[in-house]
Amino acid sequence: MIKALLALLLTVGLAMPAFAQMDMMGHREGLGHMMELCGMCKMDQMDEMGGMMDRCLAHAARLGLTEEQITKIKPIHLEMEKKQVGFMADLRIAQIDFREIMGVKDFDLDKASTQVKKIEKIKTAHHLEMLKLVNEIHSILTDEQFRKMRNMMHDGMERHEQMRMEGHEQM
Repeated sequence: MIKALLALLLTVGLAMPAFAQMDMMGHREGLGHMMELCGMCKMDQMDEMGGMMDRCLAHAARLGLTEEQITKIKPIHLEMEKKQVGFMADLRIAQIDFREIMGVKDFDLDKASTQVKKIEKIKTAHHLEMLKLVNEIHSILTDEQFRKMRNMMHDGMERHEQMRMEGHEQM
């Protein structure tokens, strides 16, 4: 009995990093959801880049963007949105595949490890693509516009974090 309990604890302990790879945004059940609710896993700032560009365009006047700048930023923003949709689809499929691998009692550790690496590769590739596009947008902005945007985004992230913490405390 003790050996069985020890084996179970060891299995769960070793599987936790793998389960942590599950989708924190699209998958709203199981361990991933519990971790999200208790604030253990924050959304990456990289995942917020599209939202930042939305706010950049929404506050074009406040930032002092010219019509020419807006015309240059809009297609980059649309490309970011398209890449985000593709990323979310690829990530979701990879996570479903991961759940399938993990769904059997004696899962294949090599397959699970490969799938976790695939998920991280998808995330890394997406982040690098987004960085290139954000860099393009930054090159369109003047130094003063960039400073205003950075301050605006920083204020928005602080408000988001404060709301998240207040929601956490209510649980």
